[in-house]
Amino acid sequence: MKKTSLILGAVVIFMASFSKADLSKEKTVAATATLKNHAFQVSAGEKLINKSDCMGCHNKTNKIVGPAYVDVAKKYPATEKNINALADKIIKGGTGVWGSLPMTAHPTVKKEDAKLMVKYILSLKK
Repeated sequence: MKKTSLILGAVVIFMASFSKADLSKEKTVAATATLKNHAFQVSAGEKLINKSDCMGCHNKTNKIVGPAYVDVAKKYPATEKNINALADKIIKGGTGVWGSLPMTAHPTVKKEDAKLMVKYILSLKK
């Protein structure tokens, strides 16, 4: 009887140790998957920028022809007024704020899409 109890107890402990390891491993795998999904989430505005010709003149962190997006974010607070004004600048083009080279107009960009782009750019403020 003592032998059976001892063996049964050892089996229970043995089984419990595996379930904890498996549970811990599952949590680690789930946490890793969540982090990977979060790291690759791209905002709607960033997607629109990546599909457009913006990257020909602008870069997220470095000035090319036009200012870097982070520099735009530093200059303009994310207010509704600035979002609308910058969205209009994307659509109509402009000159003088960042130098003498004009920004090309993008009349085919919808106002709501331009606003999403601007919201993304202004979210880069450090």
